[in-house]
Amino acid sequence: MMKNILLLGAGKIGIAITLLLRRTGEYKVTVADHSAAALKRFSDIGVDTLELDINDGPALRRAMEGQYAVLNALPFHTTATVAYGAYDASIHYFDLTEDVASTRVVKEVAAKANSAFVPQCGLAPGFVSIAAHGLAAGFDSLRDVQLRVGALPRYPTNALKYNLTWSTDGLINEYLNPCEAVQDGKNVELPPLEDLEEFALEGITYEAFNTSGGLGSLTETLAGRVENLTYKSVRYPGHCAIIKLLVEDLRLARRRDLLKEVLEEALPITMQDVVLVFCTVSGKRHGRLEQESIVRHIHGEEVEGQFLSAIQMSTAAGICAMLDLHAAGHLPAKGFVRQEQMPLDLFLSNRFGKVYA
Repeated sequence: MMKNILLLGAGKIGIAITLLLRRTGEYKVTVADHSAAALKRFSDIGVDTLELDINDGPALRRAMEGQYAVLNALPFHTTATVAYGAYDASIHYFDLTEDVASTRVVKEVAAKANSAFVPQCGLAPGFVSIAAHGLAAGFDSLRDVQLRVGALPRYPTNALKYNLTWSTDGLINEYLNPCEAVQDGKNVELPPLEDLEEFALEGITYEAFNTSGGLGSLTETLAGRVENLTYKSVRYPGHCAIIKLLVEDLRLARRRDLLKEVLEEALPITMQDVVLVFCTVSGKRHGRLEQESIVRHIHGEEVEGQFLSAIQMSTAAGICAMLDLHAAGHLPAKGFVRQEQMPLDLFLSNRFGKVYA
């Protein structure tokens, strides 16, 4: 039976979600946004659209009536408004936020809801949480769980060796907010842009450093089981030093608006990107200390005649897979749902999750 989906956000990820869901023939998507100009791209390809101010409570409630679920692809600061709207409308809620504080709000709303609330359904948090938990399940005891993720330009040309591939606000959040981790069995907060490391994969050298939000709820899920749990963003060597110059030496950490303007004026957007996922778990198995890793390189591809970048594909595939698996009864029908409640093999066998297979 066709399921009605309200998708909030007519941006780059919104178009990817819409195209992936539409080609199944099993989801009827209505895309809502405050920008008529942004919505035109959707109406031009025959998608139902709705000009909507989410801060207009009655209008948001009307938009949610009769929907199976709302998918929130808006900026993280809208999370609370949309989550409370989904609660009032008694429909399922999915989002892509990496913002820790926003997810805490979703958890509070979900505690009293009769529908499912599934936040952090993207790449990191999202797939990496599922992958790490899937690896960890194969060990008798855990020592180190390391998550390393990067959305990178395939052809870097500037000094930062970086192009914008997704939300600038989300990127700044990652670079400036405290980073959750587990050290020596204790939950801690680490400073961002620290603990720089270098590694090589298939002959290419990368750097990685602390960034915020990528662990999702893993610190809670693995509490008491893991000695060390860390998440770092992957970049090409030299990137971290320049970002630290901007946010620390030039004090742009105090001027997020100006930092956003600088990045968006200086760094072009690229569709020629690659998403790198590198998850490693070590621990005891059958009495021996062992290590196992998952490595993925995801590239863009064409969907319904439109080219989607690697970050569009990987992010949209995550939320579409969780929606699809929930609709099939593989996730709880109500309450707060963590990404890692989804078994890795089930996720990878899903028609959307196979992007990561």
